Amino acid sequence: MSGHSKWANIKRKKGRNDAVRGKITTKISREITIAVRMGGADPTGNMRLKLALQKAKENNIPKENINRAVQKGAGTLEGQSYEEIVYEGYGPAGVALTINVLTDNRNRAAADVRHIFSKYGGNMGETGCVAWMFKNKGIFVVAKDAADEDTLMELALEAGADDIKSDSDVFEIITAPEAFDDVEKALADNHIPTEHAQITMVPDNMITLGGEDAQKLETMIDAFDELDDVQDVYHNGDMPDDTDEE
Repeated sequence: MSGHSKWANIKRKKGRNDAVRGKITTKISREITIAVRMGGADPTGNMRLKLALQKAKENNIPKENINRAVQKGAGTLEGQSYEEIVYEGYGPAGVALTINVLTDNRNRAAADVRHIFSKYGGNMGETGCVAWMFKNKGIFVVAKDAADEDTLMELALEAGADDIKSDSDVFEIITAPEAFDDVEKALADNHIPTEHAQITMVPDNMITLGGEDAQKLETMIDAFDELDDVQDVYHNGDMPDDTDEE
């Protein structure tokens, strides 16, 4: 795999999340609860829970919040019932977006998502209208001062990684979802720490955006992230780095 840096979008997203600490805590706690409810409280063999706990660690979610979310998922604490929905559509300059939602009110979620698409010059489409443009991929981010490039490439590819790319001060390791555990183990066995690890939606092709369109997309994504029901926003817009500076 080559081309656009996935880490650029992750950094942008982390920056936004840092500005809305309370919301990201709620969103991750909700994801942990759903993961436990679907696959049990042991992260071994429950990839969804494992990734949710990884996300909680990266965002410094307090242990008591994590434990409460696990207990809700296991049924030892009373909790709300959430439904998973994926909304799809187009944003500025024809950028494709998929919006992952966990909600206890389908009608409210649909109305909120549709409103943001409309407000910021986009259109919500039918299920499947843009999903074909994205693939599930695992990504690991390793600081360049944490590993030698040749060594990292050799062990990652041997463990089943698809590609390794260099992006400013980090390396990006891209894997198929089924190779995620093996690559993670290879990094751990060789004492190579990761700055970020997740399974995400990666677009097949990117749309390069100019300043105005990039800002419109950034504003739209921020609005989606402000919704309590929205867990993740994926898109194929290639935005210049200066949109990070807010």
